[in-house]
Amino acid sequence: MIQFLLNRELRSESALDPNLTVLRYLREHLRRTGTKEGCNSGDCGACTVVVGELVAEDGRERLRYRSLNACLTFVAALHGKQLLVVEDLEQRGRLHAVQQAVVDRHASQCGFCTPGVVMSLFALQKNADGPNRERACEALAGNLCRCTGYRPILAAAEQACGAPEPDQFDAAEAETVAALKAIVRGGTELAGNDRRCLLPASVDELATLYTAYPEARLLAGGTDLALEVTQQHRALPLTIHLGGIEELKRLTPGSEAIEIGAATPLADCQAALAAEYPDFGALLKRFASLQIRNQGTLGGNIGNASPIGDTPPLLIALGARLLLRKGETSRTLALEDFFLDYKVTALESGEFIEKILVPRARLGQAFRAYKLSKRLDDDISAVCAAFNLLIEDGRVREARIAFGGMAAIPRRATACERALLGQPFEAAVIERACTALAGDFDPLGDFRASREYRLLAAQNLLRKAFLELHAPALPTRVTDHV
Repeated sequence: MIQFLLNRELRSESALDPNLTVLRYLREHLRRTGTKEGCNSGDCGACTVVVGELVAEDGRERLRYRSLNACLTFVAALHGKQLLVVEDLEQRGRLHAVQQAVVDRHASQCGFCTPGVVMSLFALQKNADGPNRERACEALAGNLCRCTGYRPILAAAEQACGAPEPDQFDAAEAETVAALKAIVRGGTELAGNDRRCLLPASVDELATLYTAYPEARLLAGGTDLALEVTQQHRALPLTIHLGGIEELKRLTPGSEAIEIGAATPLADCQAALAAEYPDFGALLKRFASLQIRNQGTLGGNIGNASPIGDTPPLLIALGARLLLRKGETSRTLALEDFFLDYKVTALESGEFIEKILVPRARLGQAFRAYKLSKRLDDDISAVCAAFNLLIEDGRVREARIAFGGMAAIPRRATACERALLGQPFEAAVIERACTALAGDFDPLGDFRASREYRLLAAQNLLRKAFLELHAPALPTRVTDHV
C-alpha cells in the first residue's frame, strides 16, 4: 500500500497498476482534469504538477515544493509526499496569487497549457526570494505555449514573485509536515493488474530485494523508463522504486571526491558540481527542463547507458568512479569501464549503482564542457564534449577528453589525448589533435546530425576549448552552446 497527501487529503492506495502514471491517475481515477495531457513524453509541460516533500533544514523538517511532469511519474513515486494540482490552488472561490497574476497579465490564450504554466509558476513562487527573470525562464523552459504567450507569462512570473503573501499552504505547513512524517516508508509495495512495485526504505533492503528479484527494473526518477510505458506501450511487470531511500539521495563533499547518491535528483547535483566545475553546472541547466531535473537522477542518467546522455562524457573526463553494490558486496569501477556497448553495461545481475564519486578540482586543472543541440533548452545532445586538461609551463601534462553522441557509448578520445600529452599548448598541436580525433570516432548520422557534422563539430569544440583557455582575456565566455 502507498500513502500520500492529495493537497491535505490522505490517500491510501493498495490495488493500483504500478504502471499507472500520475497523469492518468488524476484524470481517469479522480476526474481531476485540470492537469492536461499534451505530449505524454515530458516535453510540453501541460501535465505539470507540484510535489511537496520533507527536507531537513536548520534542524527542522519543512516542505520543499517541486514541479514534475505527471505523464512521466508513476503513482508509486507519490508515496510519502504531497501532490498539488491546479484545482488545489483556488480557495473559497478566490484565485491563488499565481492564478491572479496570470489573469492580470493576460498570460492565458487558448488555455490548454495554462494549468501546467500555473503550477510551474506556483513552484517558482514557493522557491523564489523575489522576481528574477533568469530563474523564471528556467522554471518555465519545460512549458511550451503554442499561442506564443511567453512575454505575458514572464510578466505574470514577475508579479507572482514580486511580493508573495502567505497562502493556505503556508498556513497548513505544520499540519502537512506532521501528516507526511506519520506515513511509514519502508517494507511496502503497490500491486495491481498482475504487476508489482516494491518500495524499499534503505540500501540494505534494496540490495536484498534486487538479489531476490534481479529481473526487476530499478525505478529512480523514471523520466526515461516511463517512456517505455507511455510511448512504447510496454508493460513493466516488476519494478523497485528507489525514491524512498534517503541514503541514495545524499550528496557529500569529501576531501578527494564528491560522493553523490545514485538517486540524487539532477537539480540537487547542480549547485555542488557548479561550485567545483562551472561548466558542469552550466550544462546541467540545459539538461532537459526543470521538471525533468527535479525528478531525473544522476545514477539514472548513467544507468540507462544512452550514448547521448549529457552527464557521462563530463564524468568520464573528470575520472569519476562508481560504487556498485550487489547483496552485501561492493566494488568500485571507473565510469569509463562501465559502458561496454550500446545499452550494455558492466553491471552484474542484481548489482546496482550506489554512489558516483566525482574527483575534486585540482590546482591548475582546466575543465571545459559543451553541448550542441538544436534548441537551447529541453533538447537532447547531437554532440556533447568534455575536456579536462592540466597545463603546466605551457605544456599539456594531463589530458582526459570524452564525447557523447560520437559512438555507441560515451567514451574517451584516446588518440586525441596522446596527440596532446607532453606537447606545447599551441594551435599547431591542437590541429594535430583534431586530426587524431578523426581516428577516435566514426560517428553515425541520424535525424539529429550527420556523421560529417558530428566529426567536424567535435574537432571545432576542441579548438574552442583551446581558444578559451589560451586567451582568457577574451570577452565574456559563453558557456551555453547551441
